[in-house]
Amino acid sequence: MNWLTKLTPPGVKSIFTKKDTPDNLWVKCPKSGEMVFSADLPGLLHVTPAGHHMRIGPDMRMDYTFDDAKYEEVATPEVAKDPLKFKDDQKYTDRLKKARAKTGDQDAMSIGVGNIRGIRTVILVQNFAFMGGSLGMAAGEGFIAAAEYAVAHKLPLVVFTAAGGARMQEGALSLMQMPRTTIAVQEMRENNLPYIVVLCDPTTGGVTASYAMIGDVHLAEPGALICFAGPRVIEETIREKLPEGFQRAEYLEEHGMIDRVVARGEMRKVLGDILAVLTQQSAEPCAEPIPA
Repeated sequence: MNWLTKLTPPGVKSIFTKKDTPDNLWVKCPKSGEMVFSADLPGLLHVTPAGHHMRIGPDMRMDYTFDDAKYEEVATPEVAKDPLKFKDDQKYTDRLKKARAKTGDQDAMSIGVGNIRGIRTVILVQNFAFMGGSLGMAAGEGFIAAAEYAVAHKLPLVVFTAAGGARMQEGALSLMQMPRTTIAVQEMRENNLPYIVVLCDPTTGGVTASYAMIGDVHLAEPGALICFAGPRVIEETIREKLPEGFQRAEYLEEHGMIDRVVARGEMRKVLGDILAVLTQQSAEPCAEPIPA
């Protein structure tokens, strides 16, 4: 303790105490490296000034897509929590508890029903924050529940995909969800109901190999990674350098694998236009899109 500390009155020290700055006050843009004020992100739909589309959860996705952010939630079916009693460095049940505590969701899929420019629509959102959006039994049942709801109520289905692939902790049971979800899409087609896929960052593995690539229309957010195996795995396999932007949304659009890359600020308008054509309804006017 120095002499100045001894002379400082007790009450004065508390006035000048350094206040801690919240860790999440600023966010670094991965694209440009600039720091973005967190409070500005909701107004920008979580798109940085440089155009980087940040990953968002189901609540934000539905708020940004449905008219006036109004929608009804549809419960997803419950499934066996740990059918294989899987354990690696920790129990699968413990991983589920942590993911549920982190996201507030029971699993990776969330279903909402509301209007997109006045057209009643079912939206299914895959949450990458929940164990990488991995496709397991709960996710598969969630997809099927959304498709069945759409068929029962004669509504179009829009799916926002974001996944790292199948859930390894469920083994072959997770892989079984690929044909099951494909059959659910076929039921949509048999009932002449639109099935639109919006590919978000990242959409990979078994999700890309099933319901993510069999939509009537495929949209994607800018810069989204869309693939089965990632670029690093491919480069190590073929021992060659891949083209710039390989497997990104813009590259896939250029090569005909998706229909259009749509910025988040324009997504509701574009979806409304597509739904109006496919359902033969009139879409309500849409406000000016938020600039990318």
